[in-house]
Amino acid sequence: MRRFAYDFERPLIELEEKLDAIKRTESAGKEDIAAQIAYLEKQIEKLRVRTYSNLTPWQKVQIARHPDRPRTSDYIEAIFTDFIELHGDRTFRDDLAIIGGFARLDGAKVMVIGHQKGRNTKENLLRQFGMPHPEGYRKALRLMHLANKYRLPLITFVDTPGAYPGIEAEERGQATAIAQSLAELSRLEVPVIVANIGEGGSGGALAIGFGDVMIMLENSYYSVITPEGCVSILWNGEGNPEQAASLLGLTADRLKELGIIDAIVKEPLGGAHHAPALVARDLKKELVKALKDLIKLNPKELVEKRYARLSQIGYYIENPVEAPVEK
Repeated sequence: MRRFAYDFERPLIELEEKLDAIKRTESAGKEDIAAQIAYLEKQIEKLRVRTYSNLTPWQKVQIARHPDRPRTSDYIEAIFTDFIELHGDRTFRDDLAIIGGFARLDGAKVMVIGHQKGRNTKENLLRQFGMPHPEGYRKALRLMHLANKYRLPLITFVDTPGAYPGIEAEERGQATAIAQSLAELSRLEVPVIVANIGEGGSGGALAIGFGDVMIMLENSYYSVITPEGCVSILWNGEGNPEQAASLLGLTADRLKELGIIDAIVKEPLGGAHHAPALVARDLKKELVKALKDLIKLNPKELVEKRYARLSQIGYYIENPVEAPVEK
């Protein structure tokens, strides 16, 4: 079975598959074959570094979408203990594109909410490829209320190309559900920590993607719109997503420069799916560190700082040219 690979990864994957085939042969232990294996391993390592060391913004978007990339449920299992999932919005149904519930982070009680993609086509159809309907955001809103009621820090995991765009979602109030979620996030009197683990597209991501501390994995992205959506709107579909991705400033390093996020968790060459346990460990460190700092603040301070943070996004200083003095 051939491994999934994007075009820019294909030469590397083909070389790795060739190496695997040689290792499976009966003559793999012979001296000349062993020498060939050693040579290929060195070439693969060089090519891996060359392929992944200087990824373009569009390539990072592709890595963020990789089907083998760890999902929210993987991080919950690796980082938290005693997770109890809660279901439903108490209005319509349980949206599987959003999961959440009570958990413990390093012994501390917390509430966890996150977008959930599937691992294969069947699961993705059930979970709408991680694109929530309004009931998904209403479920998230219900869990936010519980977190506030029981004074539990809230930790969210962002991984969606956007909210579900179908007509049924609009009929059930998609925009209102996202707006209500955002309004609640802005006034929660508990610490809110956001971890962007993959895709962060549009209001679908923003609905659970704003807080007191913002963390992104190295190859995740966060944007007002996907590159393809940007092309469709601004260039009437005649541009290309590579160009849009470069202009949108959606990568973790760029957003850190702009002061929109606080921390970046490094990923192994090729993405988080190449060493998920390592990435989960490093992400946990950042979450624990952020939580320790935030619990020192009282509820009023948390809300005030969060509002100030939001109001600073997009802020800039203009230096006007002085008008000439009349004589």
